[in-house]
Amino acid sequence: MKFGVIVFPGSNCDRDMAMVTEGIFGQPTRMVWHQETDITDIDVIAVPGGFSYGDYLRCGAIARFSPVMQSVIDHANQGKYVLGVCNGFQVLTEVGLLPGALVRNRDLHFICDRQYLRVENNDRVWTRGYRQNQVINIPIAHGEGRYHADPETLKAIEDKGQVLFRYCDAQGNVNEAANPNGSLNNIAGITNQAGNVLGMMPHPERAADGSLGLVDGKGLFEGLLNLVAG
Repeated sequence: MKFGVIVFPGSNCDRDMAMVTEGIFGQPTRMVWHQETDITDIDVIAVPGGFSYGDYLRCGAIARFSPVMQSVIDHANQGKYVLGVCNGFQVLTEVGLLPGALVRNRDLHFICDRQYLRVENNDRVWTRGYRQNQVINIPIAHGEGRYHADPETLKAIEDKGQVLFRYCDAQGNVNEAANPNGSLNNIAGITNQAGNVLGMMPHPERAADGSLGLVDGKGLFEGLLNLVAG
């Protein structure tokens, strides 16, 4: 399968993503400049982390208007896969592919650390490489990662099983002490209703290379590739 990694001015995790999809998993990967509009050759679009357009106004607010994003919306509406990580998650909420919003962290500080996550739902393509309720350790790096939604939206995504990852402690307990940024319901990653679009604040691409000593992110890519191969 072929991956496409969007490159905005200010992206800084695009090469990290390509190193995993192409360097580790051997999948053809194309860097897609944000002014491009033809992505019909791509199976999976990755909207990477970083600081698109310097995060001016608010994270993702300017990137949503890049020409490529209408093509990403069309790609998603065709049932193809879209992965938004960190700033990419923010962009996907801005364009309406995912519900809710990402706002300033509870303590108003940028957080760069490793964080435990609990896999809430492993019947989606993105999590089939994990066990239900498995605890994984994935890096985070964000200043505006606190997930927020109105009560009706929050209830809907919970009821429909759209929450795939929650912040937790090493034992899998989901509580305020294990919540690094104040996200509602400890939400770290969600999908759209169809399940083909995933947004998450943690960085699985930074936890997929054994030489870095952390490989819990590999399961996300393995689940996706095994499903397509099947």
